[in-house]
Amino acid sequence: MNHKFITIGEIMLRLTPPDYEKIRTATTFEARYGGSEANVALSLANLGIDTSFFTVVPENSLGKSAVRMMRSNDVNCDSVVYSTEEETPTHRLGVYYLETGYGIRPSKVIYDRKHSAFSEYDFSQTDIKKLLAGYTWLHVSGITLALGTKCRQLIMACLKIAKENKMTVSFDGNFRSSLWSWEEARDFCTLCLPYVDVLFGIEPYHIWKDEENHHAGDVKDDIPLRPDIKQQEKVFEAIVNRYPNIKCIARHVRFAHSCSENSLLAYFWLNGKIYESKRLTFHILDRVGGGDAFVSGIIYGLMNRYTPEDIVNFGVAASAVKHTIHGDGNITDDVSLIRHVMEMNLDIKR
Repeated sequence: MNHKFITIGEIMLRLTPPDYEKIRTATTFEARYGGSEANVALSLANLGIDTSFFTVVPENSLGKSAVRMMRSNDVNCDSVVYSTEEETPTHRLGVYYLETGYGIRPSKVIYDRKHSAFSEYDFSQTDIKKLLAGYTWLHVSGITLALGTKCRQLIMACLKIAKENKMTVSFDGNFRSSLWSWEEARDFCTLCLPYVDVLFGIEPYHIWKDEENHHAGDVKDDIPLRPDIKQQEKVFEAIVNRYPNIKCIARHVRFAHSCSENSLLAYFWLNGKIYESKRLTFHILDRVGGGDAFVSGIIYGLMNRYTPEDIVNFGVAASAVKHTIHGDGNITDDVSLIRHVMEMNLDIKR
């Protein structure tokens, strides 16, 4: 199948002090654009997938610049809404500040995204059937759900129509503690699971040990942050038993040796079997967007009918490559490069 992919979410201006400088002493900032769903769209478009992005930006130079960046990476933005001041009174593009860590000093993010055009816009008049018409794959994340009631209503409506249209739906929980509480996230993200085909991560969702007695706890309560394959398989099976519509689950596990060097491996569940990737270790140029690159790598592998072993290894390799690129998105347009990293073939390419 030739897939047509669409994702929905907010794109923001990212401001970063150069040369690992701290925000409180910075006098200059590098300007880029990013956001979880935008990053996934950008990564897939660079790999040659027919990709579209739906968002709302203010009709001003910042909004137009953000969309221009997406278009320059071959993302179709024809459905983007350029809002007026009447539609979104605060009329602003969300911003986040990234202080890049080094060595033992971790990176830090400061959000300035309240009352952005995307979160203020009234989606009740959006023709969602028209928006999703002709697409085969919809991707959404928990970040959009966290932005308020209007955004939650939009995403739930999209999920329902996507299932009516027999689209493949992928969902990344993407919890952000600065946007909503853990319980709020679990409560609402769990409502999305009946509509999901491809699930990323195992949180924030309720997978009760006993649906009639929530005091018995969650299946994931006994699982360590870095599980072994048997522990991970137990969780995957519990999720699929509760939601048999979920066809596959992927999650990556990070090992932080320092803020400048990490390792990644991933687990992937498909057709009743769990697969474990190779473990890749790498130095970090820019960590933000690494999880989104993993998501796009898994989706690309599924779309191209890779073997399960290659899907999970391609996802980890795509994420590792992103860590070596400035900016939120994985602008890699060479599939063979990711496959070389996947196979740990690191010699110079001439």
